[in-house]
Amino acid sequence: MHINDIDLNLLRVFDAVYRARSVSRAAELLGLTQPATSQGLTRLRLLVKDALFVRAPGGVAPTPRAERLALAVQSALATVEQALNEAAQFNPAEAAKVFRIHMSDIGEARFLPDLMVALRRLAPGVRIETLPLASSDIAQALDSGRIDFAFGFLPTVKDTQRVQLLKDRYIVLLRDGHPFTRRRRSGQALLGDLRQLEFVAVRTHSDTLRILQLLQLEDRLRLGTEHFMVLPAIVKATDLAVVMPRNIAKLFAAAGGYAIIEPPFPLRDFTVSLHWSRRFEADPGNQWLRQLIVTLFSDKSGDLA
Repeated sequence: MHINDIDLNLLRVFDAVYRARSVSRAAELLGLTQPATSQGLTRLRLLVKDALFVRAPGGVAPTPRAERLALAVQSALATVEQALNEAAQFNPAEAAKVFRIHMSDIGEARFLPDLMVALRRLAPGVRIETLPLASSDIAQALDSGRIDFAFGFLPTVKDTQRVQLLKDRYIVLLRDGHPFTRRRRSGQALLGDLRQLEFVAVRTHSDTLRILQLLQLEDRLRLGTEHFMVLPAIVKATDLAVVMPRNIAKLFAAAGGYAIIEPPFPLRDFTVSLHWSRRFEADPGNQWLRQLIVTLFSDKSGDLA
């Protein structure tokens, strides 16, 4: 098969069916009739010599060949769409662009409120979609245009452009009035007394687990969760402690009901950065939002004093 044999519209049909997992729903997304969508899918099946999709409950499921094609097709369509729609200048007041950003749930809590307030004022037509990814997938997703930016402490993400936004450190959050807070101690004494606590940890934030491992406190772990944002309710209702970023803990503590202690953890200091791809560095929209993010968050609330 040669690239000359492929009609771009067939790839759009493939992408729509892959995303919708249904030929009828794909037809609605494309503004086509179901027979026209089915006919386009049949043409592509003949060209690639693969069924691409098989019947499944509620619709269709992709074959292994379709799974391998999907990322390349999505990347190609995104690149073409960007090239067709790209303007020499980005006018935020009139823009109707969607930016996709990798953030964890804790990153959403930290950055999205201020960012959305600024966008409402400066670029009311701009939309933000968050798309949390595995660290191993972030660089490729940035290069393919699947996401535009990645926020966070991402030391394993290589070969991207980045700018440091703020410095932070890991602390321990407890409920207000926790028995542990009645005695004052610091330094190594405080670090050693952590064995008196029982912990809740977030599995998706490996550094917090790594700190507990280095301190040989794994046996004090009583609860593992997937998300940080459930922690305030758990900590307030129990005697469990959580290792978490200081900037987020301060937001919780400001509302009352929490206490922060700051042991001299190993690996406690880290930086939060904004990442983007070299491919899109000159894109006017990317440049504009990048500068806005840096203006809003660079070193803001990052003073560790």
